[in-house]
Amino acid sequence: MTPEKDVELVGVTKAYGQTVAVDAIDLRIRGGQYCCLLGPSGCGKSSTLRMIAGHESVTGGDILIANRRINDDPPARRGTAMMFQSYALFPHLDTRDNVAFSLKMQGVAKAERRARAMEMLDLVSMTAYAARKPTELSGGQQQRVALARALMTRPSVLLLDEPLSALDPFLRGRMRAELRRIQRELGIIFVHVTHSQEEAMALADLAVVMNDGRIVQEGPPRELFNRPATAFVARFMGGHNIMEMDGRTVTLRSDAVRLSRDAEAGRRRATVRDVEYQGAQVHLNLATEAGEEMAAILPERTYFSDPFAPGDSVGVAWAPEDIHEVRAGA
Repeated sequence: MTPEKDVELVGVTKAYGQTVAVDAIDLRIRGGQYCCLLGPSGCGKSSTLRMIAGHESVTGGDILIANRRINDDPPARRGTAMMFQSYALFPHLDTRDNVAFSLKMQGVAKAERRARAMEMLDLVSMTAYAARKPTELSGGQQQRVALARALMTRPSVLLLDEPLSALDPFLRGRMRAELRRIQRELGIIFVHVTHSQEEAMALADLAVVMNDGRIVQEGPPRELFNRPATAFVARFMGGHNIMEMDGRTVTLRSDAVRLSRDAEAGRRRATVRDVEYQGAQVHLNLATEAGEEMAAILPERTYFSDPFAPGDSVGVAWAPEDIHEVRAGA
């Protein structure tokens, strides 16, 4: 992709009085990428999104879209569109006119804006619901309408603020697939704020983990999961044991842990604290003799071929190549 399609943040800072919410971050999102900003509450991800959108001013640094500095541009001139968590549909308008509303404000003729709205409803598989009011739609259907409305202005960048958080787990899975399909079909940048590592791993080409207003690590989700840079990233991405070993802080994926009934056979001796069945996998929480907390994830069939119970003594083992060294801090 060429820089003319990129979104770039250069030393971008956002301060609210004496509180620094975003601290001089640098980030380049390539044209056509699906980028997820993720991290715990208060890490700066939503402030970053709002600065790109123009809903928050930039305290320091520059934001560029397609090589153009947009710090002082109003939201309508940035080539971006925002999809909010609340959807904010007009209750008195039907689906088609909700989607067409932005073009109505621009003075576009009714026939033209409604035709364009139907194109967007087709993109999100909602043409059959064009005449329904928001109260006649499910949460997932309302979200599709909000997405169609955000795309009406043909943005070069779509900004999504935790768009899936209000949906039940089944609908979240379906909408993840829909968002990825639509992003690929349109070929534009999506910047998606989430606190869910599962969401980021399912959607992102580029995952950006933030903490305390800074970018801790960025890259393809698989890289972040398999090679976290810090203990914080490993904890946040989940599925990792963080241990001290030979004077180093290291991580070990929970699904790489092997358990034996011979407590002397492993690299650690431990006691099973509890067992959690999760369908295809079974999660076991362990306490080692050294006082460490560890977790093991076993395939369902492996576990039930010789199940462990709370209180069992086990040997804990792993392959040397499954150990990954990280920095201890955030």
